[in-house]
Amino acid sequence: MRPIYSNHKEKLSKLISGELSLIDNVSYFLKNIEKNNHLNTFNFVFEKEVLKQAEIIQDKIKNGTNGKLAGMVIGIKDVLSIKDKPTTCSSNTLKNFNAIYTATAVQKLIDEDAIIIGKTNCDEFAMGSSNENSAFGTVLNPNDNTRVAGGSSGGSAAAVSAGLCDAALGTDTGGSIRQPASFCGVYGLKPTYGRVSRYGLTAFASSFDSIGPFANSVNDLSIILEVISGKDEKDSTSADEPVTEYIKFDKKFEKIKIGVPKEYFGEGLDTEIETSIKNKINELREKEFEFVDITLPHTQYTIAAYYILTTAEASSNLARYDGTRFGHRTKEYRSLIDMYEKTRSEGFGKEVKRRIMLGTYVLSAGYYDAYYRKAQKVRRLIKDDFDKVFEKVDLILTPTTPTTAFLIGAKIDDPLTMYLNDIYTTSANLAGIPGINIPIGKDKNGLPIGMQLLANQFEEEKLLSTAQLINNII
Repeated sequence: MRPIYSNHKEKLSKLISGELSLIDNVSYFLKNIEKNNHLNTFNFVFEKEVLKQAEIIQDKIKNGTNGKLAGMVIGIKDVLSIKDKPTTCSSNTLKNFNAIYTATAVQKLIDEDAIIIGKTNCDEFAMGSSNENSAFGTVLNPNDNTRVAGGSSGGSAAAVSAGLCDAALGTDTGGSIRQPASFCGVYGLKPTYGRVSRYGLTAFASSFDSIGPFANSVNDLSIILEVISGKDEKDSTSADEPVTEYIKFDKKFEKIKIGVPKEYFGEGLDTEIETSIKNKINELREKEFEFVDITLPHTQYTIAAYYILTTAEASSNLARYDGTRFGHRTKEYRSLIDMYEKTRSEGFGKEVKRRIMLGTYVLSAGYYDAYYRKAQKVRRLIKDDFDKVFEKVDLILTPTTPTTAFLIGAKIDDPLTMYLNDIYTTSANLAGIPGINIPIGKDKNGLPIGMQLLANQFEEEKLLSTAQLINNII
């Protein structure tokens, strides 16, 4: 029987009162993972460890010594390290690799008595928009098993949507939390770049990567963000910014002014998604929300700038996987160069190879100025667009994706069409600002529709409070 609680606060209250047994609760999730094995959401499940952990934490709850997340069952995307556990990045390159330390964000969850149930499936090295680029196979959308779950954090989104865990961590380099959250019908939050330490995260594009949560409620997103945020001496890019008690939702903002960018409601947007979002805007306008039309003039360059810069960073970051120190090494080779070539050819999948080659090309002599340097300048212009708009509005509202979840195999052989699926999410990563997906309904096929809110840097409190207000209204 599925346990009845709407968020972690309610769950913890039931655990404290004895109405809910944590051991039974964890056992339920383990059985549900096995029952829904066809969804392919988890690469690894820590069955024995989580049952032992449940006993320990249940005792802590009885003694009143438990942490903030006591009993919350969480899945971790398989690009984040957990000591002595596999960290494969869903790649054959790391299929036998066990981590030697734990990522800061994961350790913070553990320190607050969360239960880590397993490692979730993802696109290889977090490169993809559909979770079809995994050495462990495709993740299926729980709402329709013929559809993709989204990527690259598809396993995390699908696991939360299917009730296989209370929440999950994912990573977002160009929409890899918000897009699968939209496809699977759950909440997903990409924090400000630097809000959460990247220590222990396998790098894809170091100046873009962000770690964030998936959950079925804004409350759970808020408390997880509160726990994992903060300065970390092990990550020089983590920001020394104060961390708010996001879960309180008690800060009252005067009439909320939300900008609606015309560039996000043009050609390519599914009419059902556009209609749903405009209906929600009308509902919110009646509830004292103020909406204004805005423009983000460099939006048309986001996909090009994003894929130039991230592939360049990926080319550099993935150079370490050469078979010399760790990971896969080819068995037969004639020379060192031959070993490098065969190891990387065998270990990496098609999409990762494509991005490495693209990145190497844009960094090469004669093309660096034409592509990489120009893309960096465009990134600055995109950031300036957001800075100017946030002088006039509190938040920005857009679609999360141009379509609902597409059929498995529909775009895998057409990279450009696949890349355009990120058209509404990549800008937040280029600008380093936070964004959230809010589920707002379903289309005629029963597929979830998501709406995106964006805030200025380090204004997650405003983002989450408004998302909660919207949740209460719709």
